[in-house]
Amino acid sequence: MEPGVLEPDVLEPDVVDHAGLEADATRARHESLWAVRSANSTSTEVGDIFALAARPGTISLAGGNPDVGSLPLDLLGRSAARILSGQGPRALQYGGAQGTEELRRQICDVMSLEGISDADPEDIAVTIGSQSGLDTITKILCDPGDTVLTDDATYMGALGTFSTYQVNVQPAATDAEGLIPELLERRILELRADGHRIKFLYTIPNFNNPTGVTLAAHRRQRIVDICQAANILVVEDNPYGLLRYEGGLLPPLRAGNPLDVLYLSSFSKIFAPGLRLGWALIPRHLKQRFLIAGGSSTLCPPAFNQMLTSAYLRDFDWQGQLDVSRGIYRQRRDATLAALEDQMPAGVTWTRPQGGFFTWLTLDPAVDTHALVHRAASAGVVVFHGAPFMPLNEPTNRLRLAFSALAPELIAEGIGRLAPVIAAS
Repeated sequence: MEPGVLEPDVLEPDVVDHAGLEADATRARHESLWAVRSANSTSTEVGDIFALAARPGTISLAGGNPDVGSLPLDLLGRSAARILSGQGPRALQYGGAQGTEELRRQICDVMSLEGISDADPEDIAVTIGSQSGLDTITKILCDPGDTVLTDDATYMGALGTFSTYQVNVQPAATDAEGLIPELLERRILELRADGHRIKFLYTIPNFNNPTGVTLAAHRRQRIVDICQAANILVVEDNPYGLLRYEGGLLPPLRAGNPLDVLYLSSFSKIFAPGLRLGWALIPRHLKQRFLIAGGSSTLCPPAFNQMLTSAYLRDFDWQGQLDVSRGIYRQRRDATLAALEDQMPAGVTWTRPQGGFFTWLTLDPAVDTHALVHRAASAGVVVFHGAPFMPLNEPTNRLRLAFSALAPELIAEGIGRLAPVIAAS
């Protein structure tokens, strides 16, 4: 070897020591800078699971990704080109904090399909996905230590938001028909007696993420009435409501309750998640604070993305496309249920969603699905264990399967790989 030339991947010892010592010293100095709430941040485990899913040959039943391949991509490309060539300066400039008037009016039309007929565009804020809307309402309502109620299994992104704001999350009991009103009422009384300041109930009433369960029609108004009597706002997150595969649409909680329900939804599931657009329908007395707090984080929703979404809703048969998507997801849901029926060992149960992207498995009570996920990954299939969806983040015997992103044959193969892992647990 020539003098002064190092072997590959070998550094001079003094260089290694110097860099390491400098990094350690800097890390020690910066320890005093961390905010207390940063200690509550969710772990890297979610990223680790998706890293497992990226391995060649692995089948992922982990991510609830919508099917965008069936969208009219060529036509959308032409729409994007027309927007840029005809309205480029507007499309690429900052926009209003509340979102474009055209899109807010179109959002009212979208919501009317589910029974919200009294929405005013002035009460809508376009958000960076519904996630930023949830972040904003938590920011303006919750001080550290305040309490938020949720379903007993709920969206992990919501739990991450609540953790960041140092919110005390408490689950309310559910069954196959969603939140149980009598137990919710009892839970509120117990928490209040224990000194909790409950600010809102966060719920996904249609095809809950992760369980796939739908809140029964006969319970919906009762849930709102209980919260209204206790002066608890209801935050309704409804990204999946138009993705029903059987039965009639159920009116959102917001439909008859404009003052007591803040409604969130998203174009991520019914159009394109990459555009990162959602919306909040806000009780008017909360709107000004919502817009100020939301703008402090995001300034304004992206103008080009709003214009492209408006073009899709205005110029395309988007409801016909939604029918196509529902057909695709229904087929994948059916393949999932059939494969579970054929291959799962005795004692395993699962939900039977009428829409949405997920089913929720319950295993033997002695099984901790955290360890099972890693064994399943070794068998070539990735799923989510239940703990990231549980408000109290305790060990659980639950698993979430997402069927939205895979063809039926891959779903069957993935469940075929998972079943023996469960049987051996």
